[in-house]
Amino acid sequence: MNKIGLILEGGGMRGIYTAGVLDFFIEKDIEVDCVIGVSAGSCHGASYLSKQLKRSYNVTVDYLKHKDYLSFRNLIKTGSMFGMEFIFNKIPNELNVYDYDTFNKSKTKFIAVTTNCETGKAEYFQLKDLNKDIPYMQASSSIPMFSNIVEVNGYKLLDGGVADSIPIEYAIKNGYKKNIVILTRDETYEKGQQKFIPIIKRKYREYPKLIEAIENRHINYNRSLKRLKELEKNNEVLIIRPKNPVKISQVEKNISKLTSLYEDGYNDAKALYSNIIDFINE
Repeated sequence: MNKIGLILEGGGMRGIYTAGVLDFFIEKDIEVDCVIGVSAGSCHGASYLSKQLKRSYNVTVDYLKHKDYLSFRNLIKTGSMFGMEFIFNKIPNELNVYDYDTFNKSKTKFIAVTTNCETGKAEYFQLKDLNKDIPYMQASSSIPMFSNIVEVNGYKLLDGGVADSIPIEYAIKNGYKKNIVILTRDETYEKGQQKFIPIIKRKYREYPKLIEAIENRHINYNRSLKRLKELEKNNEVLIIRPKNPVKISQVEKNISKLTSLYEDGYNDAKALYSNIIDFINE
């Protein structure tokens, strides 16, 4: 039987679509051999592997008014718009307690995708003990300009979406010949060139390879979309994505918009349930 990969695109708050899909997976006990999460995708993948239904949704919307969660105040005060200490420590350990035990017992491999600031290349880290390895997930979710560089074990890391937004080639190279891919943009979406290159060049002048990766991100992203189409024709990939253009920003704070997108994810997965089961079992 083919090993099944589950690839989770990022997108900041747009990732709540992924949360909806994965909650349906939890309800139906749909399991895979490997989860590869990029940015917000890694966060939602972690709640999927801990089997905590609606945790990702609740973590996304419950603290939107909290000053330490998501604000320009954070950006000015700490250099990060998202309160990383709040999100990766206080929430999972105190406010919406994460089930580390269930995660650690899971037989599913979990990979967080990051970008190495010094090389501009993707780094893929397997997280085995999330309590210890959570800095890699934080790094995967650290959006350039909105977050600080995360230093872990000699690496200087940022958001995995910069170097590898949709890590389909990584999955295939590592033996996952069939992959379910959850995207946070609709089928008509094509990524455009980064608009704030002059600002980025000033901020990251010490990291020319990172700047190059940011400049080329749209090229690599659109190439990955083209590759997905080829694989989809051969039934090697099953894509779940929004039906309509997503009118939600990476830092969206409108709860009704976020809830609607979450429900879209859940209902889209539900509509594809038989296809998902057939794809896994073929």
